[in-house]
Amino acid sequence: MGAMRITSSLRIRDFIRDSDNWLYAVAAYDTDAGAGCILRYIPDPEGERVDPSGIRYRKVGFEEAYNLVAQHKPRYSGLVHRIPLQDISEVLKPDEQLSKIALEDERVQRLRNIFDLPDGAFGVTGSMLCGIAGPGSDIDGVVYGSWFFKAQNRLQEGIKAGEIEDLDEVLWKAVYKKRNPELGYEEFLLHEQRKWNRGQIDGTYFDLLYSRSYADLPGFVMQKGVVLGRETIKATVTDDRFAYDSPAIYEVDHSSITRVLSFTHTYTGQAKTGEQIEAQGVLEQHGDEQWLIVGTTREARGEYIRSLTLLEQNM
Repeated sequence: MGAMRITSSLRIRDFIRDSDNWLYAVAAYDTDAGAGCILRYIPDPEGERVDPSGIRYRKVGFEEAYNLVAQHKPRYSGLVHRIPLQDISEVLKPDEQLSKIALEDERVQRLRNIFDLPDGAFGVTGSMLCGIAGPGSDIDGVVYGSWFFKAQNRLQEGIKAGEIEDLDEVLWKAVYKKRNPELGYEEFLLHEQRKWNRGQIDGTYFDLLYSRSYADLPGFVMQKGVVLGRETIKATVTDDRFAYDSPAIYEVDHSSITRVLSFTHTYTGQAKTGEQIEAQGVLEQHGDEQWLIVGTTREARGEYIRSLTLLEQNM
């Protein structure tokens, strides 16, 4: 399998395959240093997942992914895995593969009908995109650009109409346990339930993930700043347009900090424009700006974003 020519911009939630059939989730918009990705699936004769060509795969965890790349492909190592574009043998795009996936999975077709978005605005990523989904796999939906907010509204309407099942307490507690945030359960739930980015269809869990439209590119450039130390701040959000992006970006009104960024999905969409937040994380210098970074480790221990406005309204 040879290298391929990249004919359109890579966006987060795309997947790429390298020459060894390793599958990576695209995690960065910039490609000057190579495609910024996280390794997700590798071929394994004992793997439980099988692709249409008969290759068996297994999913790798976050730490194992970095260890495997460091051991076997050290040239890809970095803040994210940087795959040279000439090493990419296939690009899988959620929006371009949607019709094929929907033909094979009636639940995806129903979601497509419920959201009723234009071609190119909705797709499915993860194991379904890679053709290695199992019977218990979740559905990882992707919505592009401003259509994401339309999809949130339609998810809410779908739940009210009985077309989509809401999460029950058992499932919410499972989500909380998986995320393991610094926030208590009730506070976590208060923030999450207004995001309208999760649901169930025929008992299968799905979520809605954001990616930029091509018109919103170039996106965030993934690079580490100079670490200044840990900080806890209160600030007012002045721009939440990319609060569901990865990283989630909150422009803020603060005496010294211009942005709060979240690299953990737990704090995407956590606050809206005009709301006051409290955020704790690591302060970094980026050019002449200081940014507060939340999610500097996988567990994001001691790091969080909470909307003080939301909490005050519901006390």
